[in-house]
Amino acid sequence: MRFILLVTLLHFIALSTYSQVNFTNSTLPIVVIDTDNIPIPDEPKIMANMGIINNGPGQVNHLTDSFNVYNGYIGIEKRGSTSAGFPQQSYGLETRLADSSNLNVSIFGWPADNDYILYAPYNDKSLMRNVLTYHLGNQTGRWAPRTQFCELVLNGNYMGIYVLMERIKTNPGRVAINQLNYIDTLDNQLTGGYIIKIDKTSGGGEIAWTSPYTSQAPGTNQIQFQLHDPNIDTIHPLQKAYIQDYITDWEIALKISSFTHPIYGYKAYIDVPSFIDYFLLTELSKNVDGYRISSFLHKQRLSEGGKIVAGPLWDYNIAWGNSNYCEGQLTTGWEINYNSICGGTWQNPFWWNRLLEDPLYANEVQCRWVELRDSTLSDSAILNYIDSVAAALIIPSQRHFLKWPILGTYVWPNNFIGQTYQEEINYLKTWIQNRAAWMDANMFGTCTAEKNELLKQQIAISPNPTQNELSISGLTGSGELLIMDLSGKIVLTIPYQTKELLIELQPFQNGVYFLVESTLGIHEKIVKH
Repeated sequence: MRFILLVTLLHFIALSTYSQVNFTNSTLPIVVIDTDNIPIPDEPKIMANMGIINNGPGQVNHLTDSFNVYNGYIGIEKRGSTSAGFPQQSYGLETRLADSSNLNVSIFGWPADNDYILYAPYNDKSLMRNVLTYHLGNQTGRWAPRTQFCELVLNGNYMGIYVLMERIKTNPGRVAINQLNYIDTLDNQLTGGYIIKIDKTSGGGEIAWTSPYTSQAPGTNQIQFQLHDPNIDTIHPLQKAYIQDYITDWEIALKISSFTHPIYGYKAYIDVPSFIDYFLLTELSKNVDGYRISSFLHKQRLSEGGKIVAGPLWDYNIAWGNSNYCEGQLTTGWEINYNSICGGTWQNPFWWNRLLEDPLYANEVQCRWVELRDSTLSDSAILNYIDSVAAALIIPSQRHFLKWPILGTYVWPNNFIGQTYQEEINYLKTWIQNRAAWMDANMFGTCTAEKNELLKQQIAISPNPTQNELSISGLTGSGELLIMDLSGKIVLTIPYQTKELLIELQPFQNGVYFLVESTLGIHEKIVKH
């Protein structure tokens, strides 16, 4: 394969116009990709050259400027399921060396990696629904992909506004779990980390196992899990058996009548706050794909907590009022009830409704909503962010919609069809205000000021695993801690009237125990070795 020298390519670009767009400079970073005019396939990735120009905030980037963010080889392929049929394509990228081996690089100051995505916001005419979602996810304290708006030139053709973003994976700086190697088949190493998902298979996914339970009633479809990282082709059979058994045990714990039990119930398996945050953002955005498609979970290693964590957030381009089917356009109603509204091939798992049957969980949902509405999810915080993004896109969006003249035209599954970019932004803002107001009036649970303050307590337990001593801080008032063994037998009862405790574990045999204080919501596995 022949590659055009990047310097030569720059001179070619500077003299060209692109599909009626006279593109020479931008206030957004400019991404230039050259495949030597070889069509980009769905898979496998082909080799190409990529250069990125970014002179910094407030600076204008010119096509004649040097590539100062990245200048080198990539592997590139098309990506997406439904979106693969749009004229503006999304791409998966790997930064590479000349021999096609992966090259970890830091782009825009992000943690070094080699996996990136160029997302095309074709059917989202606000251009920002995914970016908004990931921003809010990060603001709640959860990892979500970092994003950067840019303008793309591909093989000399202007392609419009894109979003360069991180791909979900377990590398440092991304999903906060230990990377699982093929040889990690024993003890603590076997317990994490895993990233699994509920998703379509049309994008190349493969079902790893099927739940023994069906989806949320009245749905009757199977719940099918895919392995994301490690994927089904690289996971060790013992690892696959472990994560399948752990997820199944959690589902069993949710189904039993005593599902709220602190030891045998669901709380022993999941990171409850992460499920609440995922629920609130999926509901606020009224994502018709939420819970049932592009829905991720990840599993911590036992030494890091050992639980199932909801997320990361992914694929919210038809959320936030951008869908005209299955009541996605309405600012009323709960997305967890999707199966009663639409059903279809992909249905919501039963977990989300079942969790809300626990009054304590529902109360925590209400408290977290109140807390976020006073900060990250306040109307002013969200609308100010939207305005700031729209201001940065106002000129680039004119080029984008000249390249893709779809303003005033229906593109699946648009609910609103604005005649101008500003109308699209105004619709998004109004929809969010109405949606948040409905959730304010209809949120699950009850939250008193005392309960809200209690939930804000930061309980720290360390070290875990431990050899002899366990330190606990962040306690408040008085209460009673219990340590139980795997059979549920109480091996130690500790009354307390302090904020800090030091527990002596030297007399205990090595193994796994549970530390329980139900009033403060402590349900943690501890390991003595």
